[in-house]
Amino acid sequence: MQHSNSGQFATPVKQQGQTMNRFEIIIFWSDDDQAFVADVPELPGCMAHGDTRERALAEVKQAMALWIEAAQATGRAVPQARGSRLLFA
Repeated sequence: MQHSNSGQFATPVKQQGQTMNRFEIIIFWSDDDQAFVADVPELPGCMAHGDTRERALAEVKQAMALWIEAAQATGRAVPQARGSRLLFA
């Protein structure tokens, strides 16, 4: 495994699908967009939207796969999925 600058481990390609399912996804309704938005806080900028929660989830799964693929192609470390709820102050 590779290390990122932040000390987190990069995700190996062979485990991408398993790890992808462990990232927290937050789905919420956006009045501004008039759509459900799915956000993956552990993958900066990884978001998608849809007219239903299910569509937003399907779209963000594609976005996650592309985010991970692009990160690996450019040598950027993929954060280790924490698999637990995020804590907010």
